Amino acid sequence: MKEIIMTDSVLKNKIQQDVIAAMRAQDKPLLSTLRLLQAAIKQKEVDERKILDDADVLTVLTKMIKQRRESVEQFAAGNRQDLVDKENAEIQVLQAYLPAQMSEAEIEKIVSEIVKSLNASSLKDMGKVMGALKAKLQGKADMSIVNAKVKSMLGGC
Repeated sequence: MKEIIMTDSVLKNKIQQDVIAAMRAQDKPLLSTLRLLQAAIKQKEVDERKILDDADVLTVLTKMIKQRRESVEQFAAGNRQDLVDKENAEIQVLQAYLPAQMSEAEIEKIVSEIVKSLNASSLKDMGKVMGALKAKLQGKADMSIVNAKVKSMLGGC
């Protein structure tokens, strides 16, 4: 008997289907990463006592990717190429669930529009600008690049 899991998230359903496909294909590295992702999603649902929608799942994904990028830096500094390769493979799997990433020119255009619309003029306005940008760009752009663009526009560099 097949169990059907009802969720509000198309992304969660896609991940669940990919877990099933990875099990059938006996792709252990992929399956391991997808199960880590499912566990992180489930943990967030338990912590917040709600069923996550696609935006919340994207937040979990970006957090996991950021953690793995930080781990890659640490492992590279410690000459652990085996762990660097493992983390990079996990990053590739996780990034497949993110929407297409924006180019730097597109990011710069949106940052410029938000800065103008909020009348931001100094680094004191950075929090307000980043809050607006995070809502608009979450999952679509690397927020470290966005942060650098905001700083340069507000005169922080």
